[in-house]
Amino acid sequence: MAAVPCWVSLTARDLEGAKGFYGPLLGWEFEPGPDRFGPYVHAVVGGEAVAGLGEAGGGAIPLAWTAYFGTESADAAADAVRERGGTLAVGPLAFDAGRVAFAADPAGAPFGIWEGPPGRARRLDLPGAPMWIELRTPDPFAAALFYGQVFRWDGRDPERFEVRWEHDRVVLRADGHSVAALAKAQPSGPAGLPPHWEVSFAVPDADRALARAVELGGAPVGTAFDSPYGRVARLRDVEGARFAVISPKS
Repeated sequence: MAAVPCWVSLTARDLEGAKGFYGPLLGWEFEPGPDRFGPYVHAVVGGEAVAGLGEAGGGAIPLAWTAYFGTESADAAADAVRERGGTLAVGPLAFDAGRVAFAADPAGAPFGIWEGPPGRARRLDLPGAPMWIELRTPDPFAAALFYGQVFRWDGRDPERFEVRWEHDRVVLRADGHSVAALAKAQPSGPAGLPPHWEVSFAVPDADRALARAVELGGAPVGTAFDSPYGRVARLRDVEGARFAVISPKS
C-alpha cells in the first residue's frame, strides 16, 4: 500500500553472519533476492518474504535497518523530499520490478522510497515479520508534516488510511491496523543516537527473544519494557545494527 512502510532491509558487512543471527532469532529461512547492487537475500517465514538482507560493498556504508515507504511515483516523492528540506542520497533507480530511492528527512533519519508491486502479502500477525516501524526524532510534528507532504497523506481514502494522535505519537493506520508511528526521542534514550526509523519484529516473547539474541552474539539496548503496542526489547545485532522485537498484546 502506498504512503506507509512496505518493506524493511538490512545492510550488513557479513551477510552469512547476519543470516546466522537473525535466522535462529526470528525463525527466518532465506531465499535469493535481486543482486543488482550486491549479494541480497529475502528472509522468509511461513512462505512469505518479510525482510531483505544485503551485503555492504564498502566499509563506509552504515550497517543498519532501513524502512521503505511505498509510493505511486518515486520521482515525485524524490522531488518532494528535496523541496521540503530532506536529502536525496541515491536514485530513483530501476531495481528488480520497480524503482527505488534512498533519502533522509530534515532531521537526518534515513528511509527508502519504493515504487512498484508490493510482492507477497505482508501479514502483521506473522511471527518474525516487521510488525511496527517507529520514527524516533526530536520533533514528530515537523516530521509528520514532512512525510505527509512527501507521501501525500492528506486526501487518501479515509476508509483505508488514517493519520491520528494516540499514545503520545503520530500514528499511521492502514486497513484497520496501526502500522507505524512518529514519536519524540526521549532524553533518557541511548546517548548519541541520531534520528532513525526503528524496526520492530514480532516475537511470541520479547524477554526470551532478548536472551536468545545475547546467546547468538547480539547485545541488549536497555531492558525490555511495556509499550502501548506490546512488550519491547531493543537490541544490537552481531555487527551493531539496531532493531527491536515486540510481543504484541493479546
